[in-house]
Amino acid sequence: MSSDTVDDAGVYLLDEHVALVFTTDFFTPIVDDARDFGRIAAVNAVSDVFAMGARPLIAVNIVCFPDGDLPPEILAEILLGGQEKMGEAGAVIVGGHSVSDRELKYGLAVVGLVDPERMVVNAGARPGDALVLTKPIGTGVMTTALKSEALGADALERVTKVMMRLNRAASAAMTAAGAHAATDVTGFGLVGHACSMADASGVTLEIAAEDVPLIDGALDAITAGFRPGGLLGNEQYYRRFTESLSGADPHLLELMNDPQTSGGLLVALSDDRLDPFAQAYEKAGGDGYWVIGRVVEQGEKPVSLV
Repeated sequence: MSSDTVDDAGVYLLDEHVALVFTTDFFTPIVDDARDFGRIAAVNAVSDVFAMGARPLIAVNIVCFPDGDLPPEILAEILLGGQEKMGEAGAVIVGGHSVSDRELKYGLAVVGLVDPERMVVNAGARPGDALVLTKPIGTGVMTTALKSEALGADALERVTKVMMRLNRAASAAMTAAGAHAATDVTGFGLVGHACSMADASGVTLEIAAEDVPLIDGALDAITAGFRPGGLLGNEQYYRRFTESLSGADPHLLELMNDPQTSGGLLVALSDDRLDPFAQAYEKAGGDGYWVIGRVVEQGEKPVSLV
């Protein structure tokens, strides 16, 4: 594959029927519970494989651990969380590597398999396609509120549940429905990842901001002033690529740039494939999806918020 489209993972063609998909991701703790942190990191790392319609096969742990500052039981809990979620994803952890570091970090490198004929990339969106999002957004502002001890237990449970949900069902559904393009929504926010899909596909993505699902509590968090640095960076960079025609709440529009951890898939598919997508998603155990806009002919900007 070419690197021109900045796709979610690297792909190596073994033969006409099988390709390897490679990806890696790791980060500092995003929640206080060690096992949940491991679960979230694993779900986040394997998401790029699912975004391309691939099946995870094997993974290796990547660990930076502050020896002497934290008890080894913390690391054990993190690794158990990662193992749990990779097992749920259908992959086997075959080892890994750790280094001593003053700041705790954890993630995984993941390898998957895909039929090249069924692989979904971010470059195939077509005018007339519907845009589907498979998870609500708002993890960035809510985990920022958590760091300031301003997130209640119920809200923490909601955002953690979202981050721990695999994109496995969404991947199976988009493949079964013949999706034209997909990407997962992570650190560059919904607008940033939509820009990448639009550029790669030579189209404009028209997103109805008020149709974008939010994690309950996200709008309250940003209204209260909790903004991660990544949101501000995304907003500053992507504003040149975004046309805003929406009269929505300004705080809601800000959330379009909220950096997501373990976000959902953004999928472009024909209107007549929405029902097959819904049926396949339900069969695979999916939990919620939203139609948030359309693909239109290429305009002046890659993304238009309406």
